[in-house]
Amino acid sequence: MTTDEQYMWRCLQLADYGDGYVAPNPKVGAVLVYQDEIIGEGFHRKYGEPHAEPNAINSVKIKELISESTLYVNLEPCSHYGKTPPCADLIVRSGIPRVVIGTLDPNPKVSGRGIEILEKAGVVVISGVLENECRELNKRFFTYQEKKRPYIILKWAQTSDGFIDIIRKDNSVTPLKISNSVTSQLTHKYRSENQSILVGSNTVLLDNPSLTVRNWSGKSPDRIILNRAGNIPPEYNIFDVSANTIIFTSNPGENTQHASYIKIDFAKENLKDLIQRIYNLGIHSVLVEGGAKVLNSFIEAGLWDEANVEVSQQTCGNGVKAPEIKTQPVNFKLYDNHRWILYKNSQNP
Repeated sequence: MTTDEQYMWRCLQLADYGDGYVAPNPKVGAVLVYQDEIIGEGFHRKYGEPHAEPNAINSVKIKELISESTLYVNLEPCSHYGKTPPCADLIVRSGIPRVVIGTLDPNPKVSGRGIEILEKAGVVVISGVLENECRELNKRFFTYQEKKRPYIILKWAQTSDGFIDIIRKDNSVTPLKISNSVTSQLTHKYRSENQSILVGSNTVLLDNPSLTVRNWSGKSPDRIILNRAGNIPPEYNIFDVSANTIIFTSNPGENTQHASYIKIDFAKENLKDLIQRIYNLGIHSVLVEGGAKVLNSFIEAGLWDEANVEVSQQTCGNGVKAPEIKTQPVNFKLYDNHRWILYKNSQNP
């Protein structure tokens, strides 16, 4: 591993500290190095707050060293005014002579312009260091910018004999408990990493879920509910103030501060149309948690990027059949005897 790669790895570590707080912005870390010694570090902490580069520059105690240092950053410095001033201009004003970048920013407001500003000012720029790793860290952001749609993750838990629940007709029957304390926490981590969580009306009516982040740190995702009939009682948890709720329905109700209705013609609009509507709302990622009908519809349409399937050792015998993905998993881990299987879909356009 080269020296540049070592410091870029540190940028990726720092960037990940912003997970769950910076969306829809990308996760970015920055490191300032003087004579092979890190003199400043920073990361983008929260959406709307300063980016990684000014945080790293401001952390340097001996300011005179900045003009003799190399700045490492996993994503091209921004070149436009948004909620914060352009980072490329700050780098130039700070007199930093060399900048090492992991990957270009796919945002058309930035792409290549940040590097252009630096190079016109005489800054030596090196890009493409650990590029694949840098893109993977911000896969949601890159998908949103390049494919003009949100990144889609499917998530469910199933028994070893392939069921996700017992048969239930109403919420008087307790759902089958599959996840353990460790995997339940991991599920909440996934929620914090995504900008929205999507379920169908049966899941809401049978489980009355909160769909929030409780066993992990981070912001709760926007709750997206597919509810054709518009028949979810107003006292249900999805209408509380702990997160925003978006309901796609044929029978919209009255919007409130934390809940909004979007009318959709389920007979004419398909899943691709739905995903386009979600993209138009500025949402860069969707975690689809169920139920079986909704998950299967995404699988059948090929509209998913990755799937995380938890498999317990328990059996059910009969119940709601788990969705099935007909592709080979790319990885699996064990969490307290529960398998966590990762699938990826390279065919999703």
